[in-house]
Amino acid sequence: QVQLVESGGGLVQAGGSLRLSCAASGSFFWINAMGWYRQAPGKQRELVATSSGGRGGSTNYADSVKGRFTISIDNARNTVYLQMNSLKPEDTAVYYCSCNIQTLSNLRDYWGQGTQVTVSS
Repeated sequence: QVQLVESGGGLVQAGGSLRLSCAASGSFFWINAMGWYRQAPGKQRELVATSSGGRGGSTNYADSVKGRFTISIDNARNTVYLQMNSLKPEDTAVYYCSCNIQTLSNLRDYWGQGTQVTVSS
């Protein structure tokens, strides 16, 4: 059983910063990639940032967050972080962690429960 536990959301004023964390636990062999998505009210879920961490180390960001958000991975702790700076009201959304994980039985994406980020103007 694989679990992703998120933390770090909250309410912040525009221009402020937040750091989200997502820790993977349970029984698995390795994590191929970790990332963050978000869903604002009335909108579809969208990619924020992804990273393959130690496996090549490639990262990918949505254009709307480039230069403001930074994704990082602590492989030893199976944890992915999202440092969010210069936050804007349009960043308000529920943020979800997603990890592509190899277990004994399969390779698939797992999702966290989501954490609310609210940016006030």
